Amino acid sequence: MSEPQSARTERITADLAALLAPLDLVVEDVTVMPAGKRRLVRVLVDRALPANGDPTDVIPPLDLDQVAEVTRAVSDRLDETDAMGEQPYVLEVSSPGTDRPLTDPRHFRRNVGRLVEVTVPGQAAVTGRITRADVEGFALEITGKKGAVTEQSFGYDEGLRGTVHVEFNRSSEAQGEDD
Repeated sequence: MSEPQSARTERITADLAALLAPLDLVVEDVTVMPAGKRRLVRVLVDRALPANGDPTDVIPPLDLDQVAEVTRAVSDRLDETDAMGEQPYVLEVSSPGTDRPLTDPRHFRRNVGRLVEVTVPGQAAVTGRITRADVEGFALEITGKKGAVTEQSFGYDEGLRGTVHVEFNRSSEAQGEDD
């Protein structure tokens, strides 16, 4: 009898988390779903947050070379274990994209420096740049209609959700790069 899908996914997640922890990476999500005669295994990985990091530091995303290296390691691990059984599968490994909703403190921490829209139940949405994020909450730098800049703090216990705004034309000065 085959293993239930959720138990298989939990076992794969735990195995991959142990594999990637020494590389300072975390498994954000594992999805196994049917795809014709095969199965699709989608693994989302990201950098582990520094234990005592500065809440204002920007955490760089994984680059393509790192994702390729992780893909090889994950593929090798799935092939050497019986986690996927005998049925063929297709493996996709990536980092969470900007379309991932920000719901956990670690999501906000990873997006310090980015423009986000935050929705708090019962209030109007607020758009601003995350200036700091720690275990209790985060702060947004909000630019008003007349260019006035204010900072607003939020706690994670407020039941909020956030989404990242993709910026195609952010100036070098705003990114903190030297000219």
